[in-house]
Amino acid sequence: MKRLSERNPIVVAIVGLLLLAAIALLAFNAASLPIIGGGTGYTAYFAEDAGLAAGNEVRVAGVTVGHVTGIALDGNQVAVSFKVKGTWVGDDTTAAIKIKTLLGDKFLALDPQGAGPQDPGQPIPLSRTTSPYDVTQAFTGFGQQVSQIDTVQLGRSLQTLAAAFAGTPPYVRSALRGLASLSRTVASRDAQLAGLLRGAKNVTGALAGQNANFARLLSDGNLLLAELRQRQAAIHALLTGTQALAVQLSGLVNDNQATLGPALQALDRVTTVLQHNQANLKKALALAGPYYRLLGNATGNGRWFDAYLCGIIPKSYLPPGTGPSTGCKPPKP
Repeated sequence: MKRLSERNPIVVAIVGLLLLAAIALLAFNAASLPIIGGGTGYTAYFAEDAGLAAGNEVRVAGVTVGHVTGIALDGNQVAVSFKVKGTWVGDDTTAAIKIKTLLGDKFLALDPQGAGPQDPGQPIPLSRTTSPYDVTQAFTGFGQQVSQIDTVQLGRSLQTLAAAFAGTPPYVRSALRGLASLSRTVASRDAQLAGLLRGAKNVTGALAGQNANFARLLSDGNLLLAELRQRQAAIHALLTGTQALAVQLSGLVNDNQATLGPALQALDRVTTVLQHNQANLKKALALAGPYYRLLGNATGNGRWFDAYLCGIIPKSYLPPGTGPSTGCKPPKP
């Protein structure tokens, strides 16, 4: 067998590229593989998708067991395909689209029921599925429908109706005049209402975009509350001990007030005297330094004083060549 270095480099490069492409293809389609894939695929029919999207979670009793793989329109109903792994799905299983967060994220909830397993090729019928009521989508649809109303024509219609009922009793005419005024007010604020609804739509879109941050904030808040709950006994003991310490300090001050008062007054007098004699104290400390230095030199050789006395013996009594020649200085060794 030829070594790799002896083979044609072009063929080796082509084979290597093909192997890399096959590995990348397997990696991107790992969820569809039979052994390590995403599990068994099922289909469920819903009256509406309610904002469910491919990639959303599939949960059983709150535990994530799979994900939604696709959503398609099948006649007048929506076919939702999903995969679950490691979960038994019965032939009487119910499916429901539920709201995951307050910002409108959805997930598919399964309730496994039945005596036998669900056939993956047989969809879950519409009678065993439910869709939620989405307030955000309803509000958005309401805004779109209101923006399409011809408010000017509506106001004219109400005014015509009020004129037609002019001969009716006073309370009917008052009600119709109120409706006409309301229509004129709505017509005059048409642009503002449209802007308000567009702004509400933008706000809901921005909040939906920050869903992950809100979820992280709520999770961190839960962790903080859990930690405070665990530390509740320690915090209670700390506050109780602080309160007891304050009581003891108050009692100590009250018990020793007769002694502390004169002591503080005497200390005040001492500090006053020291302040008045600050110059003398400064001078005394300046002179004490050289004094104690010389005293240390005199007593530093042992348990005696080193001293030199000059001029006690007259010079005429000293042997020639001894003693200082001039002045009274100690002789050098």
